[in-house]
Amino acid sequence: MALDPELERFARDHSGALLRLGLALTGNRHDAEDLVQTALMRTALRWGSVQDPSPYVRRAMVRLHLNWRVRLRARLSAEPLPDLPAPPVDSDTRLVVWRALAGLPPRQRAVLVLRYYEGVADHEIAALLGCRESSVRSLARRGLAAMRPLVAAASGEEDLT
Repeated sequence: MALDPELERFARDHSGALLRLGLALTGNRHDAEDLVQTALMRTALRWGSVQDPSPYVRRAMVRLHLNWRVRLRARLSAEPLPDLPAPPVDSDTRLVVWRALAGLPPRQRAVLVLRYYEGVADHEIAALLGCRESSVRSLARRGLAAMRPLVAAASGEEDLT
């Protein structure tokens, strides 16, 4: 079965960004690659009816990630994310933040990745997760609160919260 040339072009042009999102969601390259491939396969099945493929594939990836328990539990590694669009920080700080993020429950992690890494608005995250905007804000607040003491302890600072 041949794929639609437009789908192939989309996958080729967006593979780097999709893999980075997969890495941020899953924590390791192997699972990220599986996540991207599965999302693209699901997209291929509905390609003719997909208006805008970027949000569609991103939504598929988030939903697959949140349903990860159906498959094997995602292995969380301590590998730092490549090419993170962040202000200049030293690699130790980035590694500490990455480890703290990796320890969060899947929904909190998904919200923080979508909000701060992908720049997705709360109402869009709510639509992706099938919840209210207030739930998105609550998940983000709880995720950041869980990360704060871990980052502070690793950097030798007192937690001020």
